[in-house]
Amino acid sequence: MEALGIDFGGSGIKGAVVNTEQGEFASERHRIPTPAPSTPDSVTDVVAEMVRTLAWSGPIGFTVPAVVKKNVAYSAANIHDTWIGTDAAQLIQSKTGNVALILNDADAAGIAEMRFGAGKGRDGTVMVLTLGTGIGSVIFADGHIVPNTELGHLEIRGKDCEVRASNRARVEKDLSWKKWSKRLNEYLQYVEFLFSPDLFIIGGGVSKKHEKFFKYLDVKAEIVPAQLRNEAGIIGAAMAAQERE
Repeated sequence: MEALGIDFGGSGIKGAVVNTEQGEFASERHRIPTPAPSTPDSVTDVVAEMVRTLAWSGPIGFTVPAVVKKNVAYSAANIHDTWIGTDAAQLIQSKTGNVALILNDADAAGIAEMRFGAGKGRDGTVMVLTLGTGIGSVIFADGHIVPNTELGHLEIRGKDCEVRASNRARVEKDLSWKKWSKRLNEYLQYVEFLFSPDLFIIGGGVSKKHEKFFKYLDVKAEIVPAQLRNEAGIIGAAMAAQERE
């Protein structure tokens, strides 16, 4: 079984055809810079371009860094605020002719990690956090997803946590791994206090450098790097679209 997964991020839109039974790419991964402004129309034009490039005809799973219910975005984290109230599935179908399913980006990454990655076979409360332009979050309770948590927008020291502890914050503020880890650890301890997870899975591109900052983290829960890294959102989106068929 195959589906096209497309992951819409703050800096890039990435997509590939995915073998949803194996959790692997069945085509080359394509990346196109996120247009500015990142309006629904400009972003879905990129989706249509990717569909043409891949000569794809079939279900499309598309992630958005926003709260998503029944294919409609209800927030706009790090994207243009005109996404709020947009039925992106309808927009994509009108431009590609393909049925689409829209879901939160961290939810998609978590779905893939729980099926094929670091969360496979894990019970209890598992929290997947994606560290990138912002901080995405998803919680699983005994394998069941709690969608649209958006815990990157919890507040610490008067600011959204992702403003202080995302990977973008590390890069923009030119923080050392140790200094950034102090901020990240403060966030993790706050989340742990609220939800008492058994396992943290840290995803996003920065997870491939986990040895540089995991040693500074101090939480009670087990903490591991994501296995699928930046591929997780694409794979999870495709899985969700295929399973909706």
